[in-house]
Amino acid sequence: MGDPAGIGPEIALKAFAKKELYDHCRPVLVGDASVLAYYLKQHPELSLTVNVISEPSEGKYTYGTIDLIDLNIVDMDTFEVGKVSEVGGDAAFQYVKTVIELALAKKIDATVTNPLNKEAMNAAGHHYAGHTEIYADLTGTEKYTMMLADGNLRVVHVSTHVSLREACDRATKQRVLDVIRIADKACKDLGIENPRVAVAGLNPHCGENGLFGQEEILEINPAVEAAKAEGINVYGSLPADTLFSKANGGMYDIVVAMYHDQGHIPLKLLGFVYDQAAQKWEAVEGVNITLNLPIIRTSVDHGTAFDQAGHWTASEASLENAIDYAIRLAENTKQAQI
Repeated sequence: MGDPAGIGPEIALKAFAKKELYDHCRPVLVGDASVLAYYLKQHPELSLTVNVISEPSEGKYTYGTIDLIDLNIVDMDTFEVGKVSEVGGDAAFQYVKTVIELALAKKIDATVTNPLNKEAMNAAGHHYAGHTEIYADLTGTEKYTMMLADGNLRVVHVSTHVSLREACDRATKQRVLDVIRIADKACKDLGIENPRVAVAGLNPHCGENGLFGQEEILEINPAVEAAKAEGINVYGSLPADTLFSKANGGMYDIVVAMYHDQGHIPLKLLGFVYDQAAQKWEAVEGVNITLNLPIIRTSVDHGTAFDQAGHWTASEASLENAIDYAIRLAENTKQAQI
């Protein structure tokens, strides 16, 4: 459900209200029944009922019914939508913890997360930079990375939620090589047989042979050569200012970005479309996937949008994309195990 004060409950209801969801999977929601009741009372046109269950095996999985694992954390008589709160932060964390436990126990095939608010979660005493770090910690995963995807463009990151100064230090040969390997495997898990992995440079023009920096010469290019020696179809380092356009056009299957904004900005420029005349977002698309976990995790590629919460204007497109990716990964994983 995500932070119950944000748009997560709203877009979840919009997604569950579509029959197509049930044609492709058996969805179960983890959250709070009181939150769903709050929104369903305002939108009876959805004609949805809630079936509270304690285990996924108890679900009905029929269109028109939301099978809900109710953690009963939020009291909507006192809870404020659209506000940062410790209750909302704790609820969001407990929802995520629950789905991770269900996936590790193989009671579900994949997990899909709605947005949480980092300030609220940390105020509640759960000290993580975000979903990615929660998943890594609770699954005991040391080598992992975030992948963003929208259409033809897929991006993985050498570093994410650290300062730009620290991000430069994290672009080491070993870390870049690890992420190249993860990127190659992720594409294969998605059914791409011989992925073309492109590696972005850290510096402008990949450092111009050392004129603008040494990182490409000392760390990034050696990682690329090591990956080639392992048989990975990898290219780089390549100037980031043209690389993402090429990848979006289909020249490469995935891009290894060196830091958070280098990968996030081009992806969100494509997926997020704001209509100035209408004063609203026309599209908020894209998927966030945590790679190299022992379980499948996909997510929306946007935040809690507290300013939109409760107005019933938020788009469910990114959530639907995340669900589609989760299904695709789960199906390919099962096929690989046969």
